[in-house]
Amino acid sequence: MENGQETKEEKEKRLNDLAKRNIQPVKREYLIIEKEQVKKDVVVTKKEEVNTLKKTKEQNRKKRVWEEISGGQSGSVPKGIANELNRFTANMRDFHYETPKVWNEIDINEPLSRSKNFPHWWQEHDIPAAELRERKLIDFSDKVYVAPLTTIGNLPWRRLLISLGADITCAEMSLASSLIDGANTEWAHLRRHPDEKIFGIQITAPKPYVSGRACEMIRDYCQVDFVDINMGCPLDTVCNNGMGAFLPTKIKKAESIVKSCLAVLPCAVTCKIRTGWTNDKRSAHTFVGFAQSWQVKGHSLNCVFIHGRSRNDRYSRLADWDYINTVASLQDDYAAPLPIIGNGDILTYHDYEMSRKTAPNTCNCAMLGRGAIIKPWLPTEIKEKRNWDVSAPERLEFLKTFVRYGLEHWGADETGIARTRRFLLEMLSFTCRYTPVGLLERLPQRIHDRPPRYYGRSDLETLLSSPAATDWVKISNMLLGPAPSDFSFQPKHASNSYAIPAAQSYSSSDADAVASSSTKGPMRDWG
Repeated sequence: MENGQETKEEKEKRLNDLAKRNIQPVKREYLIIEKEQVKKDVVVTKKEEVNTLKKTKEQNRKKRVWEEISGGQSGSVPKGIANELNRFTANMRDFHYETPKVWNEIDINEPLSRSKNFPHWWQEHDIPAAELRERKLIDFSDKVYVAPLTTIGNLPWRRLLISLGADITCAEMSLASSLIDGANTEWAHLRRHPDEKIFGIQITAPKPYVSGRACEMIRDYCQVDFVDINMGCPLDTVCNNGMGAFLPTKIKKAESIVKSCLAVLPCAVTCKIRTGWTNDKRSAHTFVGFAQSWQVKGHSLNCVFIHGRSRNDRYSRLADWDYINTVASLQDDYAAPLPIIGNGDILTYHDYEMSRKTAPNTCNCAMLGRGAIIKPWLPTEIKEKRNWDVSAPERLEFLKTFVRYGLEHWGADETGIARTRRFLLEMLSFTCRYTPVGLLERLPQRIHDRPPRYYGRSDLETLLSSPAATDWVKISNMLLGPAPSDFSFQPKHASNSYAIPAAQSYSSSDADAVASSSTKGPMRDWG
């Protein structure tokens, strides 16, 4: 040994020694190691072989070294350190092409295994074993599930649906990045009422370290039974930021986000997608095929919800239940089956029965969307297998119940009343599309049909069916008192398919029309 280095003669002697004992030298390999944390525990054979990478614009805070580890006693690495290095290189190999900018988020002073920004949430050594043993999956079979609905799907509305027969509820979509930032509006979505026996929340995120960190916060501060990953939102503001319906087009990114949630959460994880980006390029069957193999320590997705339209369809077409059934039947027989639940165009009990006949390979779960807004009593119809001819006083009673729940949730002060009024009007912009069963010439009512012109069987029924915003405000005045003089309202989800656009807005200049309108109200006319 000269200056701590092995001479040529000593190396030859050591290799001959190994050959006599029939021991092969360890194959040389290059490993990326943490300079500050691991280098001090590694015996370096030749100092000149350590080459520190030059800093670049994207590596201004990282210091990595390449080190050649040779076999034999002088080049051996402790077993624990070798395992850590292997896990680190595996992460790099799997995700360096997917999240290259993530390195800018890593703090060099923070231990790698505790870095909040590094996408390694699904590694076994980071998953609490006790939590995984307690993971409880949700059985959606033979249950009525109210899907997460933007704006309408608030806590008072969910309570109303539960009182009318819903079994499972889910909060409206929250942005994972906004949850991390502590936005009050996003955290307000996650509140749960004791009446919600099976409750879930829905999030969307563009990167795995964002979804992983958000799920950590949900795990620590919320009481939920499942977390749904939204990969079907068609809004441009969501898709343009790499979230929603954009994610299924990037399978690797979708996989990393799903695994980040599985690794952190002790509860069930589900995923909602659409049939594809366009009708010409459907991808749901491909997504489900990959999703069958996404596991973290034996745990995988609880189920996948498929909305029967593409991203570009929005609500311009009918849901394709034939394709949903095809996706459910094309799963890999050599992998664990993944329950598929379809969604779309269920407004009556007959629609649900038809979906079961069209898609027998899907899970027997009634997942309700717009139909539950138009008819809050739809869960009761499905469970009792009948067409419920709800009278006008009963419909008004449902609205009163919603108002009572709203005042309990948002408060009975000026701010709480204003918020309750706003969400009541949003709800009325949908419930007015319901045509009473007793007035229909042919059953059942279809969700895509334009409602006919008619007078209701009572003045109240005609008023509840009016598509005019002035009549909606009149109903809110009956339940909450007169609206403020400067009050205005524009539905967030204005319908171009049903009503005249001019009739779907209200401003203070229309107050006289509300005050002078007759008790009977106008004929229900959708143009």
